[in-house]
Amino acid sequence: MEKDFDELTIADDYMFYRVMEDTDICKTLLNRVLQGKVETITDIELQKTIDDAGRAKGVRFDVWAKDCSGRIYDIEMQALDKKDLAKRIRYYQAAIDVSLLGKSKPYESLPDTFILFFCTFDYLKKALPVYTFKTMCSEDNLIKLDDGITKIIINSQAAAYEKNEELKVFLEYMNGKVNSDDEFIQKLEHRIKEVKANEELRREYMLVNTIERDARNDGWKAGVAHGLAEGKSLGLAEGKSLGLAEGKSLGLAEGEIRGSRQAKVETAKNLLQFGLSIENIAQATGLSKAEVEAL
Repeated sequence: MEKDFDELTIADDYMFYRVMEDTDICKTLLNRVLQGKVETITDIELQKTIDDAGRAKGVRFDVWAKDCSGRIYDIEMQALDKKDLAKRIRYYQAAIDVSLLGKSKPYESLPDTFILFFCTFDYLKKALPVYTFKTMCSEDNLIKLDDGITKIIINSQAAAYEKNEELKVFLEYMNGKVNSDDEFIQKLEHRIKEVKANEELRREYMLVNTIERDARNDGWKAGVAHGLAEGKSLGLAEGKSLGLAEGKSLGLAEGEIRGSRQAKVETAKNLLQFGLSIENIAQATGLSKAEVEAL
C-alpha cells in the first residue's frame, strides 16, 4: 500500500481486486488457471471479511467469487513472501468452511472450494509456474480423498516454463510485460485505466493507505509502551530487553486490536458524514458492514 495510485499494476493488491470485480475478467483468469472448468460467476465480494468466530483470528479475502454451481473461489494476489503461505492457506480454508456451514447443515452441503494465490515469487523454490494441491493418499497417490478442496499457488517468476500460452502471458503481465496482442491482457489494461481514472477509487486507496499506515504506527507505539512497562515492572535489564522485544513483535497485533480499531471507527464516523455507502466504508476501513451500520 506504499505505492502512488498511478503506479499500481495488476500485481498490487488493491488494483488486483478492483480489476477482478469484473465477473468476465474473473471468470477468464480462473479458466486460464483451471483450464476452462469454471462456469458463470454469479457473485463476487471484494475484501470479504470473516471475523465472527469468537476469539479466532479474522480473515479478509481479496476476491471471493461463487459460480452457478455453488463452487467458491478465494483469489489472492501476493507480492511479498512472508514465509507463511502454506499455513495461511490452511487457515483460509478453515475460515471458509466455518463461514459456509451453518449449525444445522450436514457436512455434505459444503461446496467445492478453490484457493488461488497469485505470487510474484517462488514460494516453494521448485521453479514450477503452477503448484496444485489436492488431498491424496500417501500409501497410494492414485487414491484421492474427495473433500472438494483445491489449493493452487501460482508463481509468475517461472512464466517462461508455463506451457499454457494463455496463462503464460498473464504471468508475464504480472512481471510487468504490458505490451501483448492477447485480448485478455488488453482488457486488463483497459480496466486498470478505468480504475485509475475513477476519482472515488483514488480517494478510497488513499484512505486505505492512511489507515494501514496509522495501524502500523499505533501498533509500534503500543508495543513499545507494553515493553517499557513490562521491563519496568520486572526491574531487571533482562526484563526491559524482553519487554521491548515483545513490544516490537507484538506491536502490530496490539495496534490492530486497540489503537487502529478506534482509528477505523473514527474514520468510519467521518465517512458516514460525507454520505459514503456502508459497503464502501467497510471496504475502506476494514470494519464489517454490521460494525459500520451500528455507528
